[in-house]
Amino acid sequence: MKDIISEINYLEVMEYSLDPLIIHTDFKIMYINEAAENFFGASKNDVIGASPLDIFKETSKAAIKKRIHGAYGRPAEVIEETIFKMDGTPVDVELYCHPIVVEGKKAIQTYVKDITDRRKAEQKQLEMRAQVNELSATLVPLDSELAVLPLVGHFDEQRAEQLLQSIPEKVKNQKISCLIIDFSGIYSIDNLVADYLFTINNVLSLLGVRSIMTGLRPDSAMVAAKLNLDFTANPPMATVKDALSYLGLKK
Repeated sequence: MKDIISEINYLEVMEYSLDPLIIHTDFKIMYINEAAENFFGASKNDVIGASPLDIFKETSKAAIKKRIHGAYGRPAEVIEETIFKMDGTPVDVELYCHPIVVEGKKAIQTYVKDITDRRKAEQKQLEMRAQVNELSATLVPLDSELAVLPLVGHFDEQRAEQLLQSIPEKVKNQKISCLIIDFSGIYSIDNLVADYLFTINNVLSLLGVRSIMTGLRPDSAMVAAKLNLDFTANPPMATVKDALSYLGLKK
């Protein structure tokens, strides 16, 4: 095994790595591989001897310097940072560095992973989630004082809490006196989320607003029963149509 390892050309392994790799010591770059040349838009001659701190934002340099000092003794944790290419283009990356020995001297090997696409996908998901949250908090007016709140999709604690905070204000602003809360678009909810959603009933009641729940699925109804919720004044209905009939608005 030792013979095999001794025959491996370490620099050749680095050179053909698909990830950008940088070796530096005493805050001077000793080597970058071909992937790093392509990534940064620079040749080896352009960057060897330069400081690895040069690619970071000014606000990050102090923390990165401290991180590099620590990496001489042990591998550093993976972090996300914004760095700059040679033309000044900012790039979101993951950085991982660990200590190595080059010609008997301690050095740091840093792996650079471009996460721009991942960040864009995450941002898109956040934007889509914000749109869904806004849609799920939209009151659909049926007449001047009656509206329906259709709940759709997956609800976690954060989304349920946002709904609890926004709906009373919207009901007040739109001068709604009766609100039908339709659960038919929710497939499952846990106890904590259910507690937030059903609490809307109590809050609306304190505001003098009548609320009727519709479309509760069996598992949601069981959660409501476990929470000992009292629906005597406004019994849940199977559908929005049933609620309208109950209110005498639709035969």
